[in-house]
Amino acid sequence: MIKNFLVSVLFLFLLTGCQSTLMEPVTEQAQTNTQAGKAQVVFIRSAFVGQAIQASVYDVTSGSPEFIGIVSNDTKISYMTSPGEHMFMVVGESADFLKASVVEGKTYYTVVSPRMGFWKARFSMHPVRNDDTAKFKYDSKDFKEMLADSKFVKSGPKAEQWAINNSNSISSKMNKYLPEWKLKAIEKQKAATIEVIDHM
Repeated sequence: MIKNFLVSVLFLFLLTGCQSTLMEPVTEQAQTNTQAGKAQVVFIRSAFVGQAIQASVYDVTSGSPEFIGIVSNDTKISYMTSPGEHMFMVVGESADFLKASVVEGKTYYTVVSPRMGFWKARFSMHPVRNDDTAKFKYDSKDFKEMLADSKFVKSGPKAEQWAINNSNSISSKMNKYLPEWKLKAIEKQKAATIEVIDHM
């Protein structure tokens, strides 16, 4: 019990800081084209609340967490993936999830948004849409400012090693919170789903 508590405290400490020293800056900051045969999902973070807390994001489509990167305030991560159905996870104090249906050649955005938890911020992911049904819209002033103010970062050896060191904790959070997410009302699940038409 004490060991688990200490591991949790260390896990929270490692994700604290204004900017991740584990991620690497991307030289070319312009939005890149989607790779052939792929769809692009961009995880973007900008918030007035919980700025000092970072979140790690994963592709859990296969049933096992596949590390994408650590997103801190005013950063964004581009993730190339196969067209089709996907499930993504964001981890802070807890874990939350986002479904996605993506098609080849298109770019989709999701905003990683903090909400206060017991120890630190918890996070949710919100699809960016082209209509009024979403919390974030492509043509809104807030999103355009978020897009302009954030910088692309990418995973590197330090971030990958961090992911390996914390893999047990990450898997534990997925196993605990994914069943809870699947029990959410359909409308709440839809609000946390990127649809095919939600591309930029």
